[in-house]
Amino acid sequence: MKAASVRLGGITIYNFKNVLEGSLSFINTRKTYKASIVGLYGQNGSGKTALIDALELLKYVLCGRTIPEKFAEYINVDSESATLVYQFIVTTSEESFIVSYQFSIQSAQDVSEQNINSIQSTEHRKRVRIYNELLKCPILGEKKIRIGKLIDTDTSQVFLPNPKRLLLIGNDRKIDTDLQVAKKLTSVQSRSFVFSSELLGAIRNVVSKSINSEKERFFYATIIESLVNFGNHELFIINTSNTGIISLNAQPLSFKFSGGKVGAIGSMMLPLNEPAVIPEKAKEVVTKVIQNMNVVLKQLVPDLTIHIKDLGTQVLENGEIGSRIQLMSRKDSKEIPLSYESEGIKKIISILQLLIVVYNQASITVAIDELDSGVFEYLLGELLSIISERGKGQLIFTSHNLRPLETLDRGFIAFTTTNPQNRYVRMINVKDNNNLRDFYFRDIMLGEQDEQLYEQTNNADIALSFREAGEYCGS
Repeated sequence: MKAASVRLGGITIYNFKNVLEGSLSFINTRKTYKASIVGLYGQNGSGKTALIDALELLKYVLCGRTIPEKFAEYINVDSESATLVYQFIVTTSEESFIVSYQFSIQSAQDVSEQNINSIQSTEHRKRVRIYNELLKCPILGEKKIRIGKLIDTDTSQVFLPNPKRLLLIGNDRKIDTDLQVAKKLTSVQSRSFVFSSELLGAIRNVVSKSINSEKERFFYATIIESLVNFGNHELFIINTSNTGIISLNAQPLSFKFSGGKVGAIGSMMLPLNEPAVIPEKAKEVVTKVIQNMNVVLKQLVPDLTIHIKDLGTQVLENGEIGSRIQLMSRKDSKEIPLSYESEGIKKIISILQLLIVVYNQASITVAIDELDSGVFEYLLGELLSIISERGKGQLIFTSHNLRPLETLDRGFIAFTTTNPQNRYVRMINVKDNNNLRDFYFRDIMLGEQDEQLYEQTNNADIALSFREAGEYCGS
């Protein structure tokens, strides 16, 4: 069963971090482009990172992985649960259609490591409980195709509707019982049930025994497999921890590539203040990633390339032979350790291979928080302009640097508001000859949009607060 291509069409967030409600489409309705770009702008603490966190949560769910406990803290302080709704555009060789997936999360007490209540234990770890999963897609039948429920876990049964359950997992009582147990287990383990290995295994088993004429079953199974493939192989999240790792003198590398006998997907962290000892296979992957990256890097930063310096072999903990390597940079025939390059160059290196894939492949989505961190604003604007006009994939980013407002089509730009119940908007009443950057500054001052985009500060009050704070410093 061949997976279809998947792209994010939009997201709606309820009670997640400081977003009581926010809905954002990732589709440029102004003009048709092969690439899908969304740049989100707004003042600090207005919901930009919440969007990236919501996409990171989606990746954990689609991969069937345990949701980290940090997400229990992301539920809005005034709410008991958060709900997220994701819209996907699924494209097969024959057609494109919309698929919707939503779920809620709650914070639960994790007592899995304790078998009695103890007065000595005052701290309890939290875990995330995911529930009320709902997967909707076009429903095939004799009548006109409509969007309807495919899997709804808000039931005491394995899932509803009954006809879809029988179609996807059959009517074997033992399988039904096993999945009931799995449903409870995934709840305790902070995993999605819809995208769990247990449910996927049951569906795959039924599909493998099906005949080609059972079009409806194959159609639904293809949708589920496509979302699983998207989460595991085509959705990449780069959050601010990436920048934090760089400041600690380590080099993160995120990548997806295939070529010859070597193909890899994922991320890797290499120390810069000392040689790294890595397995031979990992060295081969890093070498291929760097070769691919250097083709573009020397154009972004004239004549700059990076490479691996081989410092010999070393026996690994498992007894295998590993390689001692150090990342080096070369410019103007001079070679220095990469650790001495600027953080901006290291930031570009950490994401460049993924940007190459976004440019060349339609079936990839990369979400980057604070894309502009450490990157020269003119270069940032040119990079995004090239990807938006000639690229094929999907790039979602947040930024404080306003240069892209002058280089990107305004249909690619969205803004946060000061209203937690309507966090994400696009500018209205912008004319084609308006400079969006100037227009944004003007709205900050005059507030001409339906929603306020910036909470005004008072310079006199700020100056006074600095003076008052100085009194505590002995000034």
